[in-house]
Amino acid sequence: MRSLSAMFALGSFLGLAIATTTSNPENATAAYPIAANLSNVTLRASKFKGGWDLQLKLSGQDKFPYKTEFTEFTGGNFIVQAINANAIDIGSASEIPPIFAIQSQGAVKIIASVKGPTVGQVVLIPQNSKAKKFSDLKGKKIGYVKATTAHYFLIKMLAQEGLTLKDVNAVPLTIPDGLSAFRRGDLDAWATYGYAIQQAQKDGAKVLKSAKNILSGNFTIVAAPSAIADFLCRIQKSQDWQASNIKAWSKNYAKAIGVDETFVLKDAKEGLKQRRSQVLPISQQAIASQQDVADTFYRAGVIPTRVDVKPLWDGSFTNAINKCK
Repeated sequence: MRSLSAMFALGSFLGLAIATTTSNPENATAAYPIAANLSNVTLRASKFKGGWDLQLKLSGQDKFPYKTEFTEFTGGNFIVQAINANAIDIGSASEIPPIFAIQSQGAVKIIASVKGPTVGQVVLIPQNSKAKKFSDLKGKKIGYVKATTAHYFLIKMLAQEGLTLKDVNAVPLTIPDGLSAFRRGDLDAWATYGYAIQQAQKDGAKVLKSAKNILSGNFTIVAAPSAIADFLCRIQKSQDWQASNIKAWSKNYAKAIGVDETFVLKDAKEGLKQRRSQVLPISQQAIASQQDVADTFYRAGVIPTRVDVKPLWDGSFTNAINKCK
């Protein structure tokens, strides 16, 4: 059973493989010979708990003409690291993790963007917290997920109050470690995202502030130079199914993450009301949005030098994504 990397190297990967970065990433194209048989190809994809694999299965988009292996991650930062280590081929992340890969000269490339809702990005406080507004957290211990949207929106929320990371005791934690610390009462607040919010709310956690209007809603699909457009199209079709079957999806997702369906359905409806998720080809607007995020991290002193994000983006799948639409 060959990995996609091996197939790419042999030149027998079908005409959907990603090309190397070009000088004009938005208009890049790829052309490879079409493989007659993909049964020996394995796509190594990332997933979040209750993520791509569940969505593809529920929507009937999991009948692949190639083999797939899903590995679960808790954050896009770990997905980018895994791609750079050649442990997986494709995954999803916010705009932020690839920025931190630039200085390490990683293999990761952004091959598509996903425009989606931003409701699942918040700062939580314990049920018995006396904090009423974000400025009440000055000098307090705040957990966050480093090199992710949580890191970014925490900086932004502090700036809105005239504060910086130096004005709080900011503690970088993974999602599982952050949830454990929050449940133990070791944190005064927790900047987090995704399924962890519902799990904390099950224990009585409250939302102090949402990043809904801070984040751009631009997420990315990242890959090493070895991924296929068929998978991107299936992701889009599964997102369309999810939007049209929100109750069925919420029931299954709630079961997957172990929380009450009420929490999931409420957030899903709010997210759908904000915007419908869709896979998009890369664009100058998406690149500019990520550049603004990178500049924010530079100004905050999180990264030592200003970086240019444009080389991260590869438009080899533009035509394939547009055809999928």
